[in-house]
Amino acid sequence: MSSPTFSSSSTADDVASAFSNEIAGKNVLITGTSKNGIGFETALAIAKHGANLVIITGYNDQRLKESEHAIKAQVPKANIRRLILDLASLSAVRTAADEVNSFPEAIHVLIHNAAAAISSSFKLTIDNLETQMATAHIGPFLFTKLILPKILASASTSPSPSPGYTYTYTPRVVFVSSMAILSGSGSGVNFETIGKPDEATQAKSANVMTALELCKRSRGRVNAYSLHPGGQRSPRELAQASGLMDADGKPNTTGGVEWKTLAQGAATGFDPTLNGSSSSSNYPHG
Repeated sequence: MSSPTFSSSSTADDVASAFSNEIAGKNVLITGTSKNGIGFETALAIAKHGANLVIITGYNDQRLKESEHAIKAQVPKANIRRLILDLASLSAVRTAADEVNSFPEAIHVLIHNAAAAISSSFKLTIDNLETQMATAHIGPFLFTKLILPKILASASTSPSPSPGYTYTYTPRVVFVSSMAILSGSGSGVNFETIGKPDEATQAKSANVMTALELCKRSRGRVNAYSLHPGGQRSPRELAQASGLMDADGKPNTTGGVEWKTLAQGAATGFDPTLNGSSSSSNYPHG
């Protein structure tokens, strides 16, 4: 059976509808789910199409409550659980991971969407780590490592609709990266001099490498992916560096660049190859 075909105009709801059978009954954890962001749109689409549990995370509980209320306004029966997760603090990451590990449910899908805002100045976290690298890579890396037993616990084998075959579900970890990694300096990470836009491109490059290495080390027990969700996701500095925006901050509509709405950007997280039998993959384009 061939996979549905999607384009830059596909919405999160379009894709979730096409894969509602795969979404149904799953427990999904999404980082960075502030209202009107692509993490929120993804959570909403998954909730609409029968997920058993959608865990939304963020460092601000009031914003999480707003996201929860907005989702339940459209999907009253949605099972939404809020999780305070400050990826800029390793201590907070450990606390959040402990909470997840105390949940009775396993985690079928983990989507890393959170990122720090681009800053004009060099900033360090409480752990003396560069803010972008800490929030977009180190925090997610540690969080994934700590809750990996919960993720692995969702693997299962069940009878296939086709006689004589079985269906094996493989857990998934998805990193929302950016095509802007192509504009990086290529000189590696220097934590003493790192500055914009390299601070974000280096962190997003780390997402890609983490996904590939997680696939390699898990030996088929986890399918990990990195993706580019569309032009709307990239901060202005990154968008300009990669040619998505011109010097005035206007979208570059030439050269094949296709811009997406928030809902359309969320659709990339449901790539048709994200299934239990797929191998490790990296998607530089949405």
